[in-house]
Amino acid sequence: MNIHEYQAKQLFKQYKIAIPNGKIAITPKEAVEVAREMGCDEWVVKAQVHAGGRGKVGGVKVAKNINEVESISSNLLGQRIVTIQTGNNGLPINSVLIERLHPIKREFYLSILLDRNIERVIFMASVAGGMDIEDVAHKTPELIMTLAVHPSVGLQGYQCRKVAYNLGLHGPQIKALTQIMQGMYTLFIENDATQIEINPLIETESGELLALDAKINFDDNAIALHPEILAMKDPSQEDDKENYAQKYGLNYITLEGNIGCMVNGAGLAMATMDIIKLKGGKPANFLDVGGGTNVEKVCEAFKLILSDESVKAVLVNIFGGIVQCDVIAAGILQAIEQIHVSVPVVVRLEGTNVEEGRALLTNTGLNIYPAEDLNHAAEQAVALAEAI
Repeated sequence: MNIHEYQAKQLFKQYKIAIPNGKIAITPKEAVEVAREMGCDEWVVKAQVHAGGRGKVGGVKVAKNINEVESISSNLLGQRIVTIQTGNNGLPINSVLIERLHPIKREFYLSILLDRNIERVIFMASVAGGMDIEDVAHKTPELIMTLAVHPSVGLQGYQCRKVAYNLGLHGPQIKALTQIMQGMYTLFIENDATQIEINPLIETESGELLALDAKINFDDNAIALHPEILAMKDPSQEDDKENYAQKYGLNYITLEGNIGCMVNGAGLAMATMDIIKLKGGKPANFLDVGGGTNVEKVCEAFKLILSDESVKAVLVNIFGGIVQCDVIAAGILQAIEQIHVSVPVVVRLEGTNVEEGRALLTNTGLNIYPAEDLNHAAEQAVALAEAI
């Protein structure tokens, strides 16, 4: 789960990570009031969306007077912003963060995440922070320092000093960075985060270190343990179909193809999408109905798939282990009758009660195409989608 920058900074403040003075606003009038309360001469107005790259597309702007705070806020609020991380539809801007402008002497990059290869939490740091950190990682990876933390002992002071020296920090700045890193580590562990990123971490003209930006991602599998974090969720920043899927216990991700997929099991779903690509088609979604599905979930899964107007055919690939094939077949028939499915539906069933399931789908008079195996099913789905 992702949260907004202003929410991440609220958490930073709790963990004694230094941040600029700022406050959220949801209307231009409120933005002006916030700016006046701050009592400074220049501000930064930042669009709040769940995506990076805002600065490159006008989502972060400097306001040199109150009138500019109002005009920038007016131009951002209610609009959609498209960045390299949002896709073509972009994300809605429902709030802006108004912050005091700090003159920047240097910019750094600092993050903490889980490295599954070495089974350790790691810090990544670089003297080349800022908007082009992705280019740094690609072109000059030697500028990025990596430091692993042993879970038995946690983050050590000498490790923080090592990062500080690598960033060229001195004197009180070393203590300040240590406090920031210790705060990040504690926040990460206590809240089951998967990534915390500060880009940039800045050195001001006075030598102060501030987290100018903040990004935190949380482990979806652990979020139920943290209701205060879950309360920060903003459904407007997520795909409507994916939000709908969560209500029914479905795992769904929108893709850009024209063949809808309904599969039980994440691994089987990945294999199904792979074979569709192999046969020259493009999957329209990832959809895992789960191992213990029922008729209601199958109906909702069909509704979800067919809510995408780009879907020209549906491929159902079910292996009946926990779930029985006749239950899936009954769900398919019920869904087709309920929502008047007009696109062809290719069905491949294997496993428990497979013969009963196939019998239910035979001679129905509906637009259903039974398949002998997955290879045959994918070929049929691709051909039928292309024919429409």
